[in-house]
Amino acid sequence: MKRALHSTATQVPHPWIHVWASVRWEEVLVLQGTPLMGALLASGHMHASVLTPHWWLHIALLVLGNLCLVAHVFVLNDWAEITADLQDPLRSQRTFANKGVRRAAVGWLAVILLISSLLIFAALGVQAFVLAVLITGASVMYSVPPFHMKGRPVSGTALHLVSGSLHFLLGYAALAPVGSDGILVSVFFGLVFAAGHLNHEVRGYAGDTLNHIRTNAVAFGRVPCFLAAFVLFSLGYVLLEILVWQNRLPQALCIAAFLYPIHCAFTWRALREELSLASLIRLQKCYRALYALVGAVIALALLLHQI
Repeated sequence: MKRALHSTATQVPHPWIHVWASVRWEEVLVLQGTPLMGALLASGHMHASVLTPHWWLHIALLVLGNLCLVAHVFVLNDWAEITADLQDPLRSQRTFANKGVRRAAVGWLAVILLISSLLIFAALGVQAFVLAVLITGASVMYSVPPFHMKGRPVSGTALHLVSGSLHFLLGYAALAPVGSDGILVSVFFGLVFAAGHLNHEVRGYAGDTLNHIRTNAVAFGRVPCFLAAFVLFSLGYVLLEILVWQNRLPQALCIAAFLYPIHCAFTWRALREELSLASLIRLQKCYRALYALVGAVIALALLLHQI
């Protein structure tokens, strides 16, 4: 009997395992691509040698620091929005509260992740550290009262535009000083990030309406918000081609002109299906795959340049 009780006790996970498991790791991993592309382009712009021990060390620190930073952003958002999320039928089952995790524990996890990320980025230089601090500030402004810019139409989108740009520059600064080339390219990533979040607002319309959160979709309607996202995506493709034409990006990225019609087709399909949840998820998978291809082209172009 005692052995059985001992065996059962040893199988009970430590409480912090539940806290750790409550992090939205799938979203955290998706957002590792932007700073990595920044680091790759910084290497290309500086004509720096890649695959050296020094280069790999900086990449490893960047990945580790960004994992902690992005996880902090999501954990802080979940901590601040828990009351609203519990009332949202699409989110309630995935909240940390429904997994038996206390809000105080989530708050401490956010603090630990933030401190860890800032220490790592401090090791990568002043620019990387300052950019990490700015991203943290943007996260606080989005999620935490009295700012809570999630509920402020347009300004919340502007915040995502800036945050997406900063996230790219974070990776750039890990490998090279930020200059005009890096800043111009960062605008593309800002446009994509802001557009993606507008689509996210369209998906979250019902829950945000229920919780009286005045997002763009709630304030202006789902269709106008969705079309605004498409406009930002389109501007991103145009900017990408301009940057290629100016030799600020690898010439191979002219393939973006052929990717755009695919994006348009999935956008039109979502509209025809009246922006159903399935169509919006399908569209998200589509543009994430397209931008992953863009990242792969950047990486391949850099490696071929080094050979």
